[in-house]
Amino acid sequence: MTGKQDLSPRRRGDVDAFIADARDIVAGGAARGRLIFALDATMSRQPTWDLAQSIQGEMFRATAAQGALDVQLVYFRGFSECRASRFVSGGDGLAKFMSQISCRAGRTQIAKVLRHARSEAKSRRLGALVYIGDACEEDVDALGQAAGELGLLGVRAFMFHEGPDTAARNAFCEIARLTGGAYAAFDRSAPRRLADLMAAAAAYAVGGLKELEKRADKGEAAARLLLAQM
Repeated sequence: MTGKQDLSPRRRGDVDAFIADARDIVAGGAARGRLIFALDATMSRQPTWDLAQSIQGEMFRATAAQGALDVQLVYFRGFSECRASRFVSGGDGLAKFMSQISCRAGRTQIAKVLRHARSEAKSRRLGALVYIGDACEEDVDALGQAAGELGLLGVRAFMFHEGPDTAARNAFCEIARLTGGAYAAFDRSAPRRLADLMAAAAAYAVGGLKELEKRADKGEAAARLLLAQM
């Protein structure tokens, strides 16, 4: 056969994805890590949204030595609004997305976040889901079903909880358990703790349990906390 063969958009997409994966393997020795960074953006979350925006670069810095990390921002707010950004490979890109979003009153939509993560994991390997929130206003059994399906795909959820809400704590712990992930509480008056938790989760997304164990052996408290539950 001579001449150039045209590819359908779907076929061309498959070829592009294959080339991108191959390039990652050649350049870095392993595929790029992918992580979903999900936040509750309802009205009560504005102070923590600002905190997360200021320290989100920790996730990229934590993985710089072991490989590349691509992060997708997912958030919900208002009346049934739940959105996802494209995946970005640097803190500046993620910070730009976050700076354009303000919190709005509304109910939690954690189930949508879990289903979205499941969809992403089915299309291409997803290293982890990091979720930050302070409340849960949804049926825990339904959340458990979605979390279990995510866990079957090998995606661990790291549920970071701000505040004293008992219902949220119970739901977050169950989601973490069903995915094989971990739960941790934090107080925004101590931003270093949240930064360390995010960095540890990102390190897992790129390097797996081996990287988390390495950090725990070095005395990193956040890595030890997550690892103890996994």
